[in-house]
Amino acid sequence: MIDLGRLRALHAVASYKTVLAAGEALHCTPSAVSQQLAKLERETGATLVEKDGRGLRLTEAGRILAQHAERVLATVDEAESALAAHRDTVTGRLTVAAFATACRALLPWALHRLAADHPQLTTGLIEANPHEGLEALHRGHVDLAVLDDWPEVALRYPAGITHVELGWDVADLIVPSGHRLTGTTTLAKCRDERWISAKAGDICHEWLLRVQPGVQPDFHVGEFETQLTLIAAGLGVAVIPRLARPPQLPEGVRIVRLTPEPRRRVVIAWREAAAARPAIKAAEQALRDSWRQASASRA
Repeated sequence: MIDLGRLRALHAVASYKTVLAAGEALHCTPSAVSQQLAKLERETGATLVEKDGRGLRLTEAGRILAQHAERVLATVDEAESALAAHRDTVTGRLTVAAFATACRALLPWALHRLAADHPQLTTGLIEANPHEGLEALHRGHVDLAVLDDWPEVALRYPAGITHVELGWDVADLIVPSGHRLTGTTTLAKCRDERWISAKAGDICHEWLLRVQPGVQPDFHVGEFETQLTLIAAGLGVAVIPRLARPPQLPEGVRIVRLTPEPRRRVVIAWREAAAARPAIKAAEQALRDSWRQASASRA
């Protein structure tokens, strides 16, 4: 019978291409991964990997076994979830990846709620942009991901990932208090403004370049609260989602509504194999409750 731990080692090498990266993903040493692969080759009587520069390349036999390993490991996940559901107790560890705004506006309340309601559950949080969070979820590094998904730069969800919508987060144009624009405007009328945007590579930056072709932001700032301080100093304008704003805006800025309203979808995602796990269901409910509170305070 093929050892499950050795299949995990092969699957990790197939995913990450090097023994070092596979070891980091499995939280073990590269030597331990190499030993598992060597034992698996002896066990199967087949050469599964071969050197490819500084990395490893799967042989044809290795690719065949790795494909089966992925299905086997998914089945094991399903079995563990079914067993956890049978116990009907929220236990174990749940690690969440979330984009920065959600880390600040949604997760503190949700994680506190989980700790209070389910003391046998240990939680962890990793801040990650949506692309990183989705990848970490797909690789099994986290159990749940909270993602912002703009229609103009929509995320692509890998096979085996389930996602549900928390809600839509409207974005507004934020301008200095003495700015010429008031009331309601369109993005087209703002094209010649000095723009403050998220950092290059962030999904909000990608969105701005998509909806404002040709715009070159003068300021690239990751934190929305820092963007607000720059706007208050009269240095430019920015489109900021309501969830990302503090309930009370700082002095020196004001809101200009945009038409049509820019909106991003906020979603929760998890692996289908873990869907029956009680901790997933408890976290989804806590995040829904947190979303309702956060949305009401920023309406």
